[in-house]
Parts: sequence; C-alpha cells; structure tokens
Amino acid sequence: MGLFDRIRRVVGANLNDLVSKAEDPEKMLEQAILEMQEDLVQLRQGVAQTIAAQKRTEKQYNDAQNEINKWQRNAQLALQKGDENLARQALERKKTYTDTGTALKTSLDQQSIQVETIKRNLIQLESKISEAKTKKEMLKARITTAKAQEQLQGMVRGMNTSSAMAAFERMEEKVLMQEARAQSAGELAGADLESQFAKLEGSSDVDDELAALKASLAPASSPNQPLLPQETTAPKTLQQPEVVDAELESLRKQLDQM
Repeated sequence: MGLFDRIRRVVGANLNDLVSKAEDPEKMLEQAILEMQEDLVQLRQGVAQTIAAQKRTEKQYNDAQNEINKWQRNAQLALQKGDENLARQALERKKTYTDTGTALKTSLDQQSIQVETIKRNLIQLESKISEAKTKKEMLKARITTAKAQEQLQGMVRGMNTSSAMAAFERMEEKVLMQEARAQSAGELAGADLESQFAKLEGSSDVDDELAALKASLAPASSPNQPLLPQETTAPKTLQQPEVVDAELESLRKQLDQM
C-alpha cells in the first residue's frame, strides 16, 4: 500500500468519525421527516398536474369524437344531395379527426395509468410519513433514556465511592463508640445506685444488731420502771478519758434513779 493510499484512508476515517459525532439523532430524524414531507408536497403537485393533463386530453378526445361524428353526418348529407366530391372531402376530414382521436385515446390511457400509479405512491408516502413520525417519537424517547443513563453512568464513574464509604465507616465507628459510652455510663449509674441501697441495708443490719446487743446487756425493768434515757453522744471535742468519765457519771445517775 502506497503512502498516499494510507493518507487517504486516514483522512477518510477521521472525516467519517467527525461526521458521526456531528450527527444528532433527533435533528437527523426531524430532517428526514421534513424531506419526506417535501417529497409529499412535490408528489401531490405531480398528481394534480397529471390529473389536469388527463382532463385536457380527455376534453380533446371528446372534441375529436364530436368532430368525427359531425363529418360523418356531413358526408352522409353530401351523398344524399348527390355531391360525391363534397362527401369525399367530409370523409377525409373525418379521417383526420379519427387519427387525432386515436392518438388522444392512447395518451389518455397512459395518463390514466400514470394518475393511478402516482395516487398509489402518494398513499404509500403518506403512510410512510405517518409511520416515520410514530417511530421518531419512539426513537426520541429512547434517545432521551440513553442520554439519561449515560449521564448517570458518568456521575457514578465520577463519584469517589471509596472515600465516601470510608467516611460512612468512620461515622459508624463514632456512633458505636458513643453508644458504648452511653451504655457504660448507664451501667455505672445503676451500679452506684445499687451500692447505695446495699450500704443502707448494711447499716440497718448493724443498727439492728447493736440494738439487740444493748437489750441483752441492759437489766430487766419492771413495767412501771421508767426507761433508761438514751445514751448521749459526747462532743467530738472531748478527749478519751473525759468521754469515759462522762459515761460513768451517766451510769451512776441511772443507778440512782432505779
């Protein structure tokens, strides 16, 4: 393959690619229908012209038939009057119109065939245009769907899904940590509350045991005997010997009252 052949193929391929990219399907469909409608207008004009020519030929043919009949009557009249020469001239004129009528009849038959053919073509073209309009709407809908899918695919390809998923994972981890802290705080609050109740129950047992011990050590008293006053707690500022002396003094007073 020569250099010029390769250059020609490369240039041709590039031109075809540019043409393919420049073609807008919607515009191409609109243009195709416009061209078909222009053909329809021209075809209708052709049908009208052919029918008009057919009408003119038909009129000429009818006129020729009338002339043939007229010169036929003239020839008969001349013979009846005994003028054979005039009758001959009338028949010659009749033959002229007969030849003209024959040619007009042939032309009229051909025009009739042409009119019928053009009418069929006109009906077919109208049907094709109607079908093309319907197909155009369907193709336009498909083109719109294809463009939407292409744009969506481009958006999906342009998205950084890995970073987005990583962000979701980080947020999920933070939510889990926050839930864990809230659960731990709830458990600690519950444990502290339980410990407080446990302390209350423990102190109550000690108080009960202390009261039982005091009751066992105290002497039995009669029903009329006044109850011993409760022990008074010495001020915290007193020293240990002073506390003992105060307690002994209290016991003496209780014994004196017995």
